[in-house]
Amino acid sequence: MNNKKIWIKSILIPLILGGIVGIIVSKFMDYNTLQKPPLSPPGFLFGIVWSILYILMGISYGILETKKLVDYRVNKAYYLQLIINLLWPILFFVFKWRLFSCIWIILLIIAIIYMIIVFYRKNKLSAYLQIPYLLWTIFATYLNIGVYLLNR
Repeated sequence: MNNKKIWIKSILIPLILGGIVGIIVSKFMDYNTLQKPPLSPPGFLFGIVWSILYILMGISYGILETKKLVDYRVNKAYYLQLIINLLWPILFFVFKWRLFSCIWIILLIIAIIYMIIVFYRKNKLSAYLQIPYLLWTIFATYLNIGVYLLNR
């Protein structure tokens, strides 16, 4: 596969999957009706932030793929965290499993850290591009726990 196709595929996969989950979740979205902890951003910001993070995710994976550094471990780390990521909004908004979502998002943080370590061993830049994702997910964990505690 040529580099142009690799980049398109790498960036579009997380963006499209995130968009599909966003469409599914939008019918169940209750963020504006929930009591939220301090520092909670407005609802519209989440789509913007997640789009940027999905693009960074794709760029990070694209770096590894274009340099032919993708192996079983890279794929496992990348797609595992992506699946955990994509399931979180369904658990939180569709099923309204707020407490379970707290546990799930902590699992996501662990998966992101694992991915960063695996990527770092292959290419430092691809790992560093995941730091905003890790930081945002830690912040999202604070929000998730806060929403759970304030809306029980």
